[in-house]
Amino acid sequence: MNSTIVVCDLETVPDLAGYAAANGLVGKSGPEIREAIGDKFPKHIYHSIICIGALIALRTEGRWRVAALGAPHVGERSEKALISSFCDRIAELEPQIVTFNGSSFDLPVLRYRAMVHGVAAPGLSARPYFKRYSEDAVDLCDVLSSFNLQARATLNELCRVMGLPGKPDDMSGGEVEKYFRDGRIRDIAAYCESDVVNTYRLWLRHELFRGQLSEAEFQASEAFLVDFLKARERTTA
Repeated sequence: MNSTIVVCDLETVPDLAGYAAANGLVGKSGPEIREAIGDKFPKHIYHSIICIGALIALRTEGRWRVAALGAPHVGERSEKALISSFCDRIAELEPQIVTFNGSSFDLPVLRYRAMVHGVAAPGLSARPYFKRYSEDAVDLCDVLSSFNLQARATLNELCRVMGLPGKPDDMSGGEVEKYFRDGRIRDIAAYCESDVVNTYRLWLRHELFRGQLSEAEFQASEAFLVDFLKARERTTA
């Protein structure tokens, strides 16, 4: 049984320079390149990571305790440094990775961007994180829908139905690029952290459902999270 998990989530914006290089647009202005990309969701290779949110939890005596939560971003360090630091942490912990839609988006983007920047990330090969049907990397979007596109729900829908906070009312994933252009990177990081916490709480529900947590262990794990968030809020106030 896993004793360490990392719940993670990426926030990205279009990589204008990369798109220009691949599509004969070098020398064009940023707005011209963005217009060429269009309104469709860009291919994974054209996403630049601006924030990596992560929650680390450890299992002791059957209960999960949050050890760390954060969302470092490009306002603090380069994209390459973000990726390198995250991958080094995965190499150190060799955890089970938990995501929501991570198999389809976050993990492929992470690998692409690591390769773009020439980041060595052997830790991501320590376990078969890129094998979709393993438990080394649990994508709750896939697992809860039984890999059925018609049965999929969004993270916000699932959380709200289950009485969890869900996404903030004042921001959605579609607004990340605008927030980034406006210099509101800290707001993006806070949004990313909320997604990570919601994913963790959804994962705890799933662990309860499949008998990996007893009711008492589930309630204790939830209480530990609440205490962690309250203590963190006091220290940052």
